[in-house]
Amino acid sequence: MVANGNKKRKITHTSSDDESQAPITSKRAQKDFFKHASNWNLEQDYESRPRKGKKNEKENTKLPIKSQDGRLELLKGLDPDDDAASIESDTEWLEGRDGVVESEGEEAVGEKKAAEVPEAQRILEAQEELAKAAMALNENPEENNANLKTLAKISQSKIPTIRMLALMTQMTVYKDIIPGYRIRPQSEDTPKEKLSKEVRNTRQFEQSLIAGYQAYIKELAHCARSETTPVRGGQSLSNVAVTCACTLITSVPHFNFRSDILRILVGKLSRRKIDKDAAKIIQALETLFRDDEEGRPSLEAVSLITKMMKAKEFAVHESVLNLFLSLRLLSEFSGKASQDTVEQQRAPKTKKKREFRTKRERKTMKEQKLLEKDMSLADALVSHEERERMQSETLKLVFATYFRILKQRSPHLMGAVLEGLAKYSHLINQDFFGDLLEALKDLIRHSDEDAEQGPAGEEAAEKEEDEDSVRNLTREALLCTVTAYALLAGQDAHNSRNDLHLDLSFFTTHLFRSLLSLSVQPDLENTRLSASSAISKINVQTTTVLLLRSLTGILLPNYNIRQVPPLRLAAFTKQLMTTALQLPEKSSQAILALLNDVAHTHGKKINSLWNTEERKGNGQYNALSDSVEGSNPFATTVWEGELLRNHFSPKVREGVKMLEKGMSG
Repeated sequence: MVANGNKKRKITHTSSDDESQAPITSKRAQKDFFKHASNWNLEQDYESRPRKGKKNEKENTKLPIKSQDGRLELLKGLDPDDDAASIESDTEWLEGRDGVVESEGEEAVGEKKAAEVPEAQRILEAQEELAKAAMALNENPEENNANLKTLAKISQSKIPTIRMLALMTQMTVYKDIIPGYRIRPQSEDTPKEKLSKEVRNTRQFEQSLIAGYQAYIKELAHCARSETTPVRGGQSLSNVAVTCACTLITSVPHFNFRSDILRILVGKLSRRKIDKDAAKIIQALETLFRDDEEGRPSLEAVSLITKMMKAKEFAVHESVLNLFLSLRLLSEFSGKASQDTVEQQRAPKTKKKREFRTKRERKTMKEQKLLEKDMSLADALVSHEERERMQSETLKLVFATYFRILKQRSPHLMGAVLEGLAKYSHLINQDFFGDLLEALKDLIRHSDEDAEQGPAGEEAAEKEEDEDSVRNLTREALLCTVTAYALLAGQDAHNSRNDLHLDLSFFTTHLFRSLLSLSVQPDLENTRLSASSAISKINVQTTTVLLLRSLTGILLPNYNIRQVPPLRLAAFTKQLMTTALQLPEKSSQAILALLNDVAHTHGKKINSLWNTEERKGNGQYNALSDSVEGSNPFATTVWEGELLRNHFSPKVREGVKMLEKGMSG
């Protein structure tokens, strides 16, 4: 210990002498430099002197050197004896080394500590941070807008649970702090505009809100596309992202980046099967369509849906197509449309008397109109004419999609298309009506051809379709008939029938010929159950309901009951009484109830079927005739009533008695 002490004192004395001589040497060199500056080679002297100085400094320096950019550089391969010359104790050396290592590897240590913390504790800490940031934003969003970046940073965690919590928290915060107007881009403002402090702060908050919201929507799109494994609760990151997007599109549809949210939702619907996410999206879009008073969000959504279906060649689920039945234009739009044109019914404009205005008044009115236009855009309001224009564009897209599917004859979408056309019958243009009826006739013809092909054709069709959407040819034909008569009823045919020159005898004859085969089908009263039955109530009626709807359109039309010929009434009445013998109990009751309505409306035209003395009949009755008139119904009697009097169901027996009572009266 003594020897070490002497050595330390000797080395310290030597180093102090060197330090004392260093300033003298530098002063002499400086004087020589100024004295002999004109004779010296300055460039060579400048190049050589610092090089020697740096070398000496490197050799003599024992501590880390801090560079100009703030980094610490350590020397390697130091002599331990030299270290002892400049450091008085081992404790000082250790303290210096700890500071250097800590500053150099701060991130590595932080990551190591974070890895050592249990995941449950990290989730709890993240929940506390999210709660603090969300509360601050809800209290005063303009002053605490920096917390939006805090929430976004937490959502970048590698733990799925923390990311899910962050996404849900951001969704709730944005839903609460988003204003009731659409924010314009900053570039639209003039640079020379003088703003007050409050307005400037508000605009800065709006721009930060826009930036954070845009980044959040991009994160939702990324998470929705990712296929991650479910965590606790059975929810995955993709499920949470879809839930957040559905909530935003229904709560703040007026705000910016609406199209990006719709792309997220529509992209999830481009599949043949419906999962939980798709069911949420369908409910959200139905809510958007029903609550849309503006018309622009519905137009954007319908445009994206039609483009997606066209790109997928209509290989989508029918519940996606049934979304069109939730549009507000079904009850609000007053024009007539087709797949190409729209005819709107508007009142004639009256000319206003021109008023004299000065140049200043005209300028003031022009500025006022521009100001009102900006205010209407900010308030997300549209005029009545603008809303009608957007609704007409939406209707054209809907009809174009329906007509493409009819031409393509996609079996799994036929029911949804025909139901949709029946709903939109009052909005179809007369020029488009004839082409539509021809498409329906072609569909019935092809269904008959496929039925005649037998099992081979059915197996080929089943290979193309899923188990949930097996083709039902009888159902397609009934839907075509229902749609055709619904379209005619929606055209105000009692006023324009002479102009339309339409012939629906094809549908009437086809239904008459298929009544007997329909009566022996075992699944008449079975509801069409599918994956979409819990989502939508469209196209799930039983075959009996479709049959009754078709017969009501033929025998009891609402446009002009006088135009129903007696031969048609008598032929269908006789055929329906025959089928009532084969139908199940409930279907038989429904048929008898329909015949009671026919007897009440057209009793005089068909009364002779029960009273043979009041008519003249020649020939023979043919129930299998190819035409309604060719069956010769007045050559026979309704003897089926005597058998139905002995039916096992009391309601059927009561229905027959009421029918005969109505005919006798």
